[in-house]
Amino acid sequence: MQIPDDLRYSSDHEWVRVEGGKARVGITDYAQDALGDIVFVDLPEVGAAAVAGDSVSEVESTKSVSDIYAPLTGTVSEVNAELADAPERLNEDPYGEGWIFVLELDDTAQLDGLMDAAAYRAVVDG
Repeated sequence: MQIPDDLRYSSDHEWVRVEGGKARVGITDYAQDALGDIVFVDLPEVGAAAVAGDSVSEVESTKSVSDIYAPLTGTVSEVNAELADAPERLNEDPYGEGWIFVLELDDTAQLDGLMDAAAYRAVVDG
């Protein structure tokens, strides 16, 4: 299972890549593996306000439907529209082409509340 060291992680199994005052968000390798084959992604709307811990989208797999939570508070500034036609990218490349949305952050200090790779490894290794 991949857990890149350069990302931050939420307890809900989302990853965050900080890009200046923005955060690119997706689901972790652990999450995509637990979900199984992903068949649909309900993307948030660009311009939507996202509050840390609130559901902002959904992912449907052959096993279940799961909420995707905002790991930080901000405004959705971009979505990965390619997932509408290719939701399997979440399974194939969760940390690359499988990103879900980008947040324009309200408060970068919230990043301190996310886990680093070592802490996230400890969570998934149980």
